[in-house]
Amino acid sequence: MESTDSLKKSALVVATIGSFITPFMASSVNVALPYIAKSFKIDAVLLSWIATCFLLAAGVALVPSGRLGDIYGRKRLLAWGFGLFSISSILCATAFSAHMLILFRVMQGIGCGMIFATSPAILMSVFSPKERGRVLGITVAAVYIGLSSGPFIGGVLTLHLSWRSLFLLNGLFGFAVVGIILVKLKGEWAEARGERFDIAGTFIYGLALTSIIYGLSLLPSLKSLWLILAGIIGGVFFVRWESNIKFPVFEVSLFRKNRVFALSNLAALIQYSATFAVTFLLSLYFQYIKGFDPQTTGLILISQPITMALFSPFAGKLSDKVEPRIIATLGMSITCVMLLFLSFIRQDTGLFYIIPCLLILGFGYALFSSPNMNAIMSSVEKRFLGIASGSAGTMRVLGQMLSMGLATLVLSIFMGREQITEALYPNLLQSINICYIILCVICVSGIFASLARGDVRGY
Repeated sequence: MESTDSLKKSALVVATIGSFITPFMASSVNVALPYIAKSFKIDAVLLSWIATCFLLAAGVALVPSGRLGDIYGRKRLLAWGFGLFSISSILCATAFSAHMLILFRVMQGIGCGMIFATSPAILMSVFSPKERGRVLGITVAAVYIGLSSGPFIGGVLTLHLSWRSLFLLNGLFGFAVVGIILVKLKGEWAEARGERFDIAGTFIYGLALTSIIYGLSLLPSLKSLWLILAGIIGGVFFVRWESNIKFPVFEVSLFRKNRVFALSNLAALIQYSATFAVTFLLSLYFQYIKGFDPQTTGLILISQPITMALFSPFAGKLSDKVEPRIIATLGMSITCVMLLFLSFIRQDTGLFYIIPCLLILGFGYALFSSPNMNAIMSSVEKRFLGIASGSAGTMRVLGQMLSMGLATLVLSIFMGREQITEALYPNLLQSINICYIILCVICVSGIFASLARGDVRGY
């Protein structure tokens, strides 16, 4: 019993750190970008790729990493993922050009994809079905703690030590986790051991997803539409390919035959698409229209992820007792209402209106995320846990890019590519209002997807 409890604790510690470190890395580096630009003397386009390439690499690596974990061992792949993340972080700290930094950030993203694809699957293998919601809730809370603490810690390190110290700290932290995995995490989980890995399918998948994500980052240019179309065509070809081979990198039949799995993934995609741009839009609103400084803006915006972190474990534990579909749908509905409320903000709107909206939005998001992840992971057989984990992560990355792509498109239509000046503030406010209305409509479709998935119990 003691060894089982020790294994559970070790798995939860490693998964929680893995859930924290990726969003922390992403959000903390965003604060350091102006200092990186000054250090390398680069333009805004090249600078944006230092952030985008990380997200792109993680998205492409998620599904293949989940499958590799199912075949060769999730613990092994998790250790390799943390190892790659740590080494690439140290290399990022030593980069002497922007192009070198981008290359090392791609490696870092691949490492994070390996971590995210395997750590939830290990939790599902170690914990019983009655405990899964609670532990998933803890890891989801760690994601939000990473998102909320990243800008503050990243800002302090960048300001007082340099942006390189940020990567160095993450690298050293990652090596410590590798030690925990090798010493404390006993056993291995590979329910698909002996099956072949589909290299051709992985290549097709990588090209299709890269085309879509890169295209979304270029919106609203005409080139972006061609890239997105090419990615969709590649995705269709990928589905056909995977349907006709014995050992696919992704079991597409899960989407065709498993209604809970398919609609839970769709609900996750919709949720991230509807909410990821919220803080970006409010950041513009507070700093331009309200005239707040970055520190004040950050302190206001932190209210949402803190609420998420507080209530995610509660929502996850509740989904062990109550059907996840009910809790997640309630959370999506609350999110939808708050997005509608945010669409009414004006120049003179007070913080007494906006902060409660953010707090309730965070509560709604917490009610959705943990139960929805519980539904995804509980709806598949053990040999597909890595695939399910990778699929959930891919929905997150795609949703984030769709959300930012939509916001960029609306801003470009109403403001063009001009620098934001006081004369354009009315256009900026109109763009923000319209974005929130569109996000609210997207969220409504998510309510129906969440309701229609059916019950998890019995899988």
